[in-house]
Amino acid sequence: MAAAKTFTITRLTKEGVPILPFLRMKNMVLGKKYCLSLVTVSDAYARKLNRTYRKKDSVPDILSFSLEKGLGEVVLDPRQARRECNSRGESLRFFVALLFIHALLHLKGWHHGSTMERQEQKLLLTFHIKNSS
Repeated sequence: MAAAKTFTITRLTKEGVPILPFLRMKNMVLGKKYCLSLVTVSDAYARKLNRTYRKKDSVPDILSFSLEKGLGEVVLDPRQARRECNSRGESLRFFVALLFIHALLHLKGWHHGSTMERQEQKLLLTFHIKNSS
């Protein structure tokens, strides 16, 4: 019997994402046994998910869904991330890493605030990810 994969990436859009140590990040934050999928989606699909699950009519850059204990999904809109990183003066690689870490921390049960922001910065440094816009 084959072992279950603990991390998958599914592209539902042509827009690509930067090369990042997604698996290592997932393992450090959620553990090696946590099963996570990262799905890249279009603006329209991201907006639909945001309307359905968060009752917000806007295009999100990233969403995280805890499906059950030890199982979750992160939905990333690369086009929206690109727009936002440009307006923030950050590189796409840095911003996508920040978004992914942010989503992982939400899956771990963290909430917005200064403690979460400090942890995000600590993890970015751990993985040697710096803004090089």
